[in-house]
Amino acid sequence: MEKMDALLLKKAFLAGAARISAEKEKINLLNVFPVPDGDTGTNMTLTILSAAKEVDALEDVTVNSLAKAISSGSLRGARGNSGVILSQLFRGFCRVVRDAEVIDVDLLAAGFAKATETAYKAVMKPKEGTILTVARAGSDRAAELALETDDIIVFCEGVLKTMEKALEETPELLPVLKEAGVVDSGGCGLLTVLQGAFDAICGKEVPTTSDFLDGAGKSAAAPAEAGGTGRKVGISADIETANIEFGYCTEFLIMAEKEFTEDDEMEFKGFLTEIGDCIVVVADDEIVKVHVHTNHPGQAIEKALTYGQLSKLKIDNMREEHHERLIENASQIAKEEAEKEKQKAEEEKKTQITKKNGFIAVSAGEGLSGVFKELGVDVVIEGGQTMNPSTDDMLNAIADVPAENVFIFPNNKNIILAANQAQSLTKDKNVIVVPSTTIPQGITALVGFVEENTPEENLARMQEEMQFVKTGEVTYSVRDTSIEGRTIHEGDIMGIGDDGILSVGQNVNDTVVEMLTELVDEESGVISLYYGESVSEEEAEKLDKKVRELYPDLDVEMVSGGQPVYYYIVSVE
Repeated sequence: MEKMDALLLKKAFLAGAARISAEKEKINLLNVFPVPDGDTGTNMTLTILSAAKEVDALEDVTVNSLAKAISSGSLRGARGNSGVILSQLFRGFCRVVRDAEVIDVDLLAAGFAKATETAYKAVMKPKEGTILTVARAGSDRAAELALETDDIIVFCEGVLKTMEKALEETPELLPVLKEAGVVDSGGCGLLTVLQGAFDAICGKEVPTTSDFLDGAGKSAAAPAEAGGTGRKVGISADIETANIEFGYCTEFLIMAEKEFTEDDEMEFKGFLTEIGDCIVVVADDEIVKVHVHTNHPGQAIEKALTYGQLSKLKIDNMREEHHERLIENASQIAKEEAEKEKQKAEEEKKTQITKKNGFIAVSAGEGLSGVFKELGVDVVIEGGQTMNPSTDDMLNAIADVPAENVFIFPNNKNIILAANQAQSLTKDKNVIVVPSTTIPQGITALVGFVEENTPEENLARMQEEMQFVKTGEVTYSVRDTSIEGRTIHEGDIMGIGDDGILSVGQNVNDTVVEMLTELVDEESGVISLYYGESVSEEEAEKLDKKVRELYPDLDVEMVSGGQPVYYYIVSVE
């Protein structure tokens, strides 16, 4: 194979997206720290699926239209450091191939080189032994192979073998990987995408992202609804109403509040089978698309509410006369147009600058979000360790803040790149990313803000204030491992500081106390403890009493943070 056209490129990209989507949990488990928030696989999957949805929706498939969809979709959907780097790899590659009608080995090699260059530039301090190393190994080998062969299959095989070897060697470049006994998760994610794409190029039967998004296939489906994840099933105007057994066409989206598992899907489908037919249940991460014909739509809705909140609810009475449906449709269209006008007016209102400074903070947990709002934050983005917000989430939040200067507090090192990307994409406001890596740093930075100062003065002041904050987070281990000279077993409680693990134990409160001995010194004045959703008020009060006894000269405050995953987030200043 010496040439690859747009249709094959589309198939390869969707196959790569499907491959990493299927294997994201394996990639998550490669997290160096054995905490229950391994998210590299999830971040990379959500990033590429954002692009895959745009690719899947293309009607006129050309290399140029694919390049635009891949670059734009991944850029706006990028989550976490790994997702942002992946989006930059796509962006660089697409810049090279976008003007071509077909792609050959020379163009692939040039695209790989530009991808690596673009990704390295996106990272302030590139570190070897990561996804960047794997990408560079692939692009270097691609340049060599382009001089040796015109066969795309031979070329790709050689590149993948080199990248596989580079991934295996990442523990030799990053000692922390070697100690934990894992390879780099981001590099593994990139290789997974390319392996899926290569299978498609070779003509193998592969599950495509189109099928993954769709679930029900396309043969009898209407175009996707704007913003939806499934396919809209239409009702024929010529339907024989007298022969309809189930009269209500019921459609909605479930915004799942927890993982919608295969068992949940089977259970829900079984329930719907008992009350109707023409059933479609399509799960896509946290969103589940549901379609059913039934005489009892209320029962379907009540059952769905046990899985999460509902959105885009639509019920059609298929027994109504054709002209009545037309009238209703016209009325619905009128309502939709009115709603569009209302939304347009609201959007225009948002764009009006009403104040000098505004603030955005990423937070998880009702209590912590409340703290940020009390400190004057305009928009709190739900996210953090277990779910990194995307670049698009940041852009939407920026649009919602009616200020000339918008300060973003990522409060997590894995969100800073997405915030920086949103900053670079914003042209109508001055966006300042305050590089807070923890919740306590973000809170301290906000407290140090001075309204009369310039944005530059405030950024410098807040960064200085953050240096006086020490953070500790307490969670549990999800696997056996050895790290930083400590042997850790699955289920152990860990206290993790800014630079690594500070304490390991069997009891949450004891682990917090041990961690505090590492964080508190003679210059410390305040200890703040934010307890999570899994900690009872009674247990928090016991710890509060213990800490006050141990540190009688320090100000100690216990706050209900409500955060998931972490029993306690501790701040020492």
